Amino acid sequence: MKKLLAVMLLLSIAFAAQAEDGYRLWLRYNKIGDASLLANYKKQLGKVYFAGDSETIRAAKDEWKLAAAGLLTQSANFTSAEKAQLIAGNAAQLSALDLSINTADLQKAGEEGFIIFNTPAQNKIIITAKSDVGVLYGLYHFLRLMQTQQPLQKLNIVSTPAIKLRLLNHWDNLDRTVERGYSGASIWNWHTLPTYIDKRYTDYARANASIGINGTVLTNVNANALVLTPAYLQKVKALADVFRVYGIKVYLTARFSA
Repeated sequence: MKKLLAVMLLLSIAFAAQAEDGYRLWLRYNKIGDASLLANYKKQLGKVYFAGDSETIRAAKDEWKLAAAGLLTQSANFTSAEKAQLIAGNAAQLSALDLSINTADLQKAGEEGFIIFNTPAQNKIIITAKSDVGVLYGLYHFLRLMQTQQPLQKLNIVSTPAIKLRLLNHWDNLDRTVERGYSGASIWNWHTLPTYIDKRYTDYARANASIGINGTVLTNVNANALVLTPAYLQKVKALADVFRVYGIKVYLTARFSA
């Protein structure tokens, strides 16, 4: 019996280690544990509508698919605006709908902010912004409400970025070493770019967009000036194409001795 218990314990530890490796960061869309709240969420969010078809809106829809499958254990049900309980889209796209968007709140939110509110009859939840990137930010905020099991009634959220440039500054070299880095090789695999786009680049963009990061500096001031050659600029472009969808601009540092 003791041997059996020991084996079961080891298996449970191994399973837990496999199940959570930290890769998902804070984008863990685990099933809502409260059965009553889960039932309410499913009732409130059974049908959704995303206005527009930009790459950013498609990314928002993909994020909702992941969240619905994880948090609600159900497939995303995309429908028309009339039937939807959750509506997301920029203000221009939603202008044709009778939603009474507060223009003062929209102005306060700015170009990258967002507003989230319930319609007066409390039968729809609206996520909107001036830009599609703002809509994406709003969706991530809404998903945090769900992850932290917050009530979704009487929402009146206006969020405005306090800082215009919200950057990550990588101290990475083209050979994938990282100056003062202690967590392995650089995520940027310059040798396989631009033809191979690692899925981690998209996940990197998702994680950053979810907390409002809107820029990334790929290299450090000691980096090889080779990064400014046409061949490497094509590699940079490949990364920029991935990140742009999530509202992230790419920056390169000029070598300090240039």
